[in-house]
Amino acid sequence: QVQLVESGGGLVQAGGSLRLSCAASGRTFSTYAMGWFRQAPGKEREFVAAVSRSGGSTLYADSVKGRFTISRDNAKNTVYLQMNSLKPEDTAVYYCAAGRYTVVVVAKYDHWGQGTQVTVSS
Repeated sequence: QVQLVESGGGLVQAGGSLRLSCAASGRTFSTYAMGWFRQAPGKEREFVAAVSRSGGSTLYADSVKGRFTISRDNAKNTVYLQMNSLKPEDTAVYYCAAGRYTVVVVAKYDHWGQGTQVTVSS
């Protein structure tokens, strides 16, 4: 079973940038669609972005469109989330996930990382 480990979270001022990484184990990374989700305290886990197996297709939540970019490097078994123009409302634990489909639905993803905290100060 694939294991996912997020990194790159931290504290940043509003307007700043962070780049999250998600490293996957195994040799089957390229067979998975990958997604980023986030969860703030007391909130439901919500979709942020997704990328297809080849990296050719991407999906973004309206709230991050134009500010965040998802990408993947299958040779490195890694998916990235470049976050620019960060806002306090972006504060959450960010999770990467792997699944069969490039979709926005949490339940469609089969494997999850442990999460990395992103805090954006106002």
